[in-house]
Amino acid sequence: MCSTGGVRWEQLRAGKEETLPGLGAFGEVVRSVRAPEFGGVTFHEVRARSVLNRVPESSAVPFRWSVNPYRGCSHACTYCLEGDTPVLMADGRAKPIADLRVGDRIMGTRGHGVARRLVPTEVLAHWTTVREAYRVALDDGTQIIAGPDHRFLSARGWKYVTGSKLGAAQRPRLEAGTELVGGGRFVRTPDDTLGYRAGYLCGMLRSGGFAAEPDAAARALAYLPDFGSSVGFMRIPPEPDAHWSRGFLAGLFDLAGGYRRGTLSIAHDENEVVDMLFAALDRFSFGYETVGHRQHPGRRQARLTGGTAEVLRFLHLVDPAVEWKRSLEGTVIGGVRRTVTSVLSLGLELPLFDITTGTGDFIADGMVSHNCFARNTHTYLDFDAGHDFDSQVVVKINAPEVLAAQVNRPSWQREPVAMGTNTDPYQRVEGRYRLMPGIIRALADSGTPLSILTKGTMLSRDLPLLAAARQDVPVHLAVSLALLDGELQRRLEPGTPSPRARLDLIRKAAAAGLPCSVMVAPVLPYLTDSPDALDPLFAQLAEAGATRVTVLPLHLRPGAREWFAAWLKREYPDLAPRYRRLYARGSYVDRGYRERLATVVAPLLRRHGLDPRAPRAHSETRAPAEGAGEKGVALPEQRDAEAGQRAGEAEQLRLL
Repeated sequence: MCSTGGVRWEQLRAGKEETLPGLGAFGEVVRSVRAPEFGGVTFHEVRARSVLNRVPESSAVPFRWSVNPYRGCSHACTYCLEGDTPVLMADGRAKPIADLRVGDRIMGTRGHGVARRLVPTEVLAHWTTVREAYRVALDDGTQIIAGPDHRFLSARGWKYVTGSKLGAAQRPRLEAGTELVGGGRFVRTPDDTLGYRAGYLCGMLRSGGFAAEPDAAARALAYLPDFGSSVGFMRIPPEPDAHWSRGFLAGLFDLAGGYRRGTLSIAHDENEVVDMLFAALDRFSFGYETVGHRQHPGRRQARLTGGTAEVLRFLHLVDPAVEWKRSLEGTVIGGVRRTVTSVLSLGLELPLFDITTGTGDFIADGMVSHNCFARNTHTYLDFDAGHDFDSQVVVKINAPEVLAAQVNRPSWQREPVAMGTNTDPYQRVEGRYRLMPGIIRALADSGTPLSILTKGTMLSRDLPLLAAARQDVPVHLAVSLALLDGELQRRLEPGTPSPRARLDLIRKAAAAGLPCSVMVAPVLPYLTDSPDALDPLFAQLAEAGATRVTVLPLHLRPGAREWFAAWLKREYPDLAPRYRRLYARGSYVDRGYRERLATVVAPLLRRHGLDPRAPRAHSETRAPAEGAGEKGVALPEQRDAEAGQRAGEAEQLRLL
């Protein structure tokens, strides 16, 4: 392959497939090259055996096939997109699903039907997507935001968030009165205040001291310097507050409590401590039985009642330190139920995400939740999914020819094909390889509907080709554009086209008669989230001919978080404390902000005719034939998992 435009490409190696582990899954490895203008990105050229990727029939996404000529991306964007649903970890604590990482140990279940017990499992994959969001409300006040295709375990088996009793959408679904398996809402872990620390030291040190449990001793040693030479924390205060009471229960449990065979108990022989134990349990409305101790007649014991749900509430409410006592392995969860009170659409598309686990499920805010089966689509090439995703790009140089052969087989049913479902097909390097024209022609010539999601303005090169294709097959486009400020955009999205260029792309698409949606993401809190910032953006999108808009707030994954924090401190130091509060619980902005943003966005979208709840402007995506009806092609999202490349392997796109 020769260089174009005088650009010097440096060949790193050729014919050395063994130096690129995993790439052989695609076929023949041709060479690896890099060019100065791509800032250190390495392009691995392969001759693919197949480029048409099948999504399993069990998936409820609006397409069954995808094509990705590139794996990895040279746009070098700084951020991703989503949520804060707590997931039960293997140590009994809870962690927002947004902050999970591949390899984390969490709790899944084993058993048949609803006869299930908790078992440790591992996060095998973790990804995000954008879907219409629904609020599932339960009788205990639990509210879980989920996509329409997510599944929860009910007393009658797995059920989807939405569905129908009749027709093509028929599937078991949640409705008011459905009983779900699980204990319901997780409570918030206590703040690490001075009062909590004093309560912990009191409960722990009056129950045995440092020798008994190393985890408790380590926590106590970390807390002691806060109190200097004072030992006043050993005394029980006459009117302890909630922070002290939580710490006291944690310290008591670490040294004088335990969890065995489904029963959590705490025993003590000091009357003042026992009285305080009962008072603290009463304060937080725990049900318990008081009994004597068989081996120690002078000792009194409190045993929690209420089953697994109350055990989880205790562990999360007080946060004891001793890890082995927090273990819930083997705990029966199948008999614990919560009742659905409502399932309501939020009228918005939100960033939602899912994980793959070893058991096929996990515990989401107390409820047994089905996982999805997808491979981290870059890591199985022995590349990582972070920096390598931006700096190691696999190029399927024979994609058009292979695709043409595949879609011209007699067995091909001409089902819709989605592009941009894993990486951007119009990233900058497409200007060199020019794979998309051949791919578009192959699909159109075979009568195959197609859709494309991109932020690359190189798409304009192929608009005439796409307009011609639309005379024969349904075609839909979508573009990502977050703000109008060109200077701010260049600092936050290096390597991507300017806002003006992307608006021009939307205009050109509309002029060519091609429906085009827009993803306004990420919205920056206090910088680009005001009506003054969003209203002119929506106005220009509407004027440019956008058919629909989805709005998403800023996500700060590790790495991007540190970079953005330094940039914010330098450029907008007054905003730094506000961002720390908004993102205090992880990578995703807090729910309160998202709800406030929705109240700003919704009327503006309606004003400009871009209301996402309105009938989709791109639902009629095929150029009308005289007297003929049409079917729309739904838009794929940028990071939906791709169907497996390896022979005989498939990946399930069931999205949260």
